[in-house]
Amino acid sequence: MSVVTRFAPSPTGYLHIGGARTALFNWLYARRHNGKFLLRIEDTDRERSTDDAVEKIYEGLNWLGLDWDGDAVSQFDRRERHAEVAQQLLDEGKAYYCYCTPEELTEMREKARAQGRTVAYDRRWRDSDATPPEGVKPVVRLKAPLEGETVIEDSVQGDVKVSNDKIDDMILLRGDGTPTYMLAVVVDDHDMGVTHAIRGDDHLTNAFRQKVIYDAMGWETPQFAHIPLIHGSDGKKLSKRHGALAASSYRDEGFLPEAMCNYLLRLGWGRGDEEFIPRDKAIEWFDLDGIGKAPARFDTAKLTALNFDYIRQSDDARLAELVLPLMKAELGEKFNSEGESWLVAGMPGLKERAKTLLELAESASFYMRALPFTYNDKALKLMNKGNAKELLAQFVASLDTVSDWTQENLENAAKSLAEKQEVGLGKIAQPIRVALTGSTVSPSVFEVMAVLGHDETVRRLTSEPENQGE
Repeated sequence: MSVVTRFAPSPTGYLHIGGARTALFNWLYARRHNGKFLLRIEDTDRERSTDDAVEKIYEGLNWLGLDWDGDAVSQFDRRERHAEVAQQLLDEGKAYYCYCTPEELTEMREKARAQGRTVAYDRRWRDSDATPPEGVKPVVRLKAPLEGETVIEDSVQGDVKVSNDKIDDMILLRGDGTPTYMLAVVVDDHDMGVTHAIRGDDHLTNAFRQKVIYDAMGWETPQFAHIPLIHGSDGKKLSKRHGALAASSYRDEGFLPEAMCNYLLRLGWGRGDEEFIPRDKAIEWFDLDGIGKAPARFDTAKLTALNFDYIRQSDDARLAELVLPLMKAELGEKFNSEGESWLVAGMPGLKERAKTLLELAESASFYMRALPFTYNDKALKLMNKGNAKELLAQFVASLDTVSDWTQENLENAAKSLAEKQEVGLGKIAQPIRVALTGSTVSPSVFEVMAVLGHDETVRRLTSEPENQGE
């Protein structure tokens, strides 16, 4: 059997964390088994579905690297096919028209509630010979089994059963002829050849009703796998108080997509003590039996720590490519496009200190900032204190003696000057740092000098800032 999975989001907003994890699990399972991962946009709710939301779903999946096979399917575009299946069930006597008014349905619900019953609709039109009332557009209801039980063989939850007297004669087509979610999902999954439906366990109750439709049509039911939902670090349902809910928010906050996928994979799935799981290993190892039954807890601190690890192991040129747009937006006219080679060369020292791409862009911006610099208050105070400028000038003069421009030789030149002036190395290194970067915080100043080269180093060390201070 060729594996076919699907991700079927509703385009009513952004791609949220839970949806992203569901998509990831479906993608990994399909890729592991050399199958297909399909995308279906469940846009039958025309009032809430928007083109912008569809684009955000595409954007989120593309950012995470979850490519789908073939074109995305619009559920709304398949409404005629859904109606066709409903008509087939009518023709076979497995469905019927129901003419109940809203008032009658309300009365039934209240009665069922008073009697402690789950099923509200009393099936009055199921086998009725009554003359249909005028002016009422009927809905189409499925004839659910009245006896026995419906069993879902779930890859995560195990065998789950429900007595059929708890399943109502669900509506398949509304009075205006539009299909309900229950019908559309079953028809689409069947027609798309879906073999495994991996989704949140909030859909488990839907699975019983959907299986009734599968059975009525004589179709094979896909293998269900209902995964527990994601909770916040406090164990409560994930909400905005726990942090951002949109996958795109984490992209904008400077998280790498591979770090996010790794973290989402570990939310509810595990393989021993493995924490750092690159994409190729995730495909090789992922299977449904590794999914736990307990809700996973989303912890932003753990995600951040994992992102830090991924940044440190990432390719320098790729990191530079990712942070350049951020720095260009931040620096504006002060952006120096000629600094890209310095940025890439200096990346090994920069990425050891950054937890996110935003932090990396901020700490690396001095490589891309055009002269003259504008010093912050702390940098100004340091440069105007004591003989800082004099020591800086002496250090610049000493650079003529450095024949081999290496980090070690540059540090030795600074140490030699410090001994000669009988001051600590920091008294020289800090003014150098401010002149090179415009800040009092940076990677090793000698590392920065080695990256910038002789000419740019001297240019920066001898350049006056835009703001001189007092």
